[in-house]
Amino acid sequence: MMHVTSTPSAGELFRLVLNGRAQSRADLSRLTGLSASTVAMRVDELLAHGYLEETGHGASKGGRRPRMLAVRAGETAIAAIDLGERHVTYVLMNRRGDVLADATRPLSLLDGPRSVLVSIWAAVQELAAEHDGIRIEGVAMSLPGPVDSRDGRLLAPMRMPGWNGVVVADVLREITKLPAHVENDANAMAMGEFVERGQRVSELVFVKAGSGIGCGIIAGGELYRGFRGVAGDISHVALADAPPVICSCGRVGCLDVVASGSAIVDALREAGVAVDHLEDVLALAIDAHPRATGLLREAGQRTGEVLATIINFFNPQVLAIGGQLATADAFVAGVRQAIYTLCLPMSTDLLEISISAAGPLGGARGVGDALLAVLLEPAQIDRQLRTQISSIE
Repeated sequence: MMHVTSTPSAGELFRLVLNGRAQSRADLSRLTGLSASTVAMRVDELLAHGYLEETGHGASKGGRRPRMLAVRAGETAIAAIDLGERHVTYVLMNRRGDVLADATRPLSLLDGPRSVLVSIWAAVQELAAEHDGIRIEGVAMSLPGPVDSRDGRLLAPMRMPGWNGVVVADVLREITKLPAHVENDANAMAMGEFVERGQRVSELVFVKAGSGIGCGIIAGGELYRGFRGVAGDISHVALADAPPVICSCGRVGCLDVVASGSAIVDALREAGVAVDHLEDVLALAIDAHPRATGLLREAGQRTGEVLATIINFFNPQVLAIGGQLATADAFVAGVRQAIYTLCLPMSTDLLEISISAAGPLGGARGVGDALLAVLLEPAQIDRQLRTQISSIE
């Protein structure tokens, strides 16, 4: 009796093109083992229903020049939103992951979850209206707090009073009537960094250093969340020699309360320096203010002490530093000094320590890419194809 195995579906062929592994029908046939006629039939389906498009001819390898395939941008977009403590960044992305439009606006999380999310959705719709009224097909959001990967519930976020336990994706679905996806902001930034680098780096650690400090991990080319989604949450790692500042978790000396942007602002205020926000600290550092510069370097060293353990344990190819503190040379220098002092040479001799390549849109692009992966998942594509074919029949 012949053993029957499943053959790659149209959705799985689409994923090979989406991931850049295949650029032609010949590539798809070679990667899947399907006959040329079967590949042609499934590609024709994807072309006819607007998932793929032909982009010209490639170079000949001895025969007819292949017709190149690419994901079709389409007439829709997803809204990818990076929610910060005092601002929100909106990005509209097409199915290729291209940024069509972006905007950043001030925002206060103190207004409460529903009010904040309603105002954000209104702003997204305004942005879409300004760009030919493009239709939104899904909403993704990164959040400045731990997110339980099992149900999307916020887990005791430090700077989001009234948000604890809220399943933000459910609220977004209720407000927008669209598919929604949420992610912790450091994880989203790690994904954005991975995408920006063209997926050439499979082992990456991303540290988000701003008002708070977080960390995202790419392992084997995939985001590593851990059992509940809090892998990489270094904000509550206690430092043995840190000042006894009480953290929101009830312990003292946590990294977040001694090395974050908020901690630096508090320390400067106690020293009699008039600062309101982290932006004020960074401005002082640019003017070579000795106290501000010293605190930034010390914060970098303390952050580097925690990261050194991660570097020794995980042995990544890249450590990328993002967030507002990444713009401060003193902070970055402190991180480098601690890592090169505390890490094994084998962990650092080929390690790239660099400022984020993804820039300020990295978090939005990262969480947006995660939503696209859900919307364009092979089984989802196949279901949509069956529905569209049935409606035609």
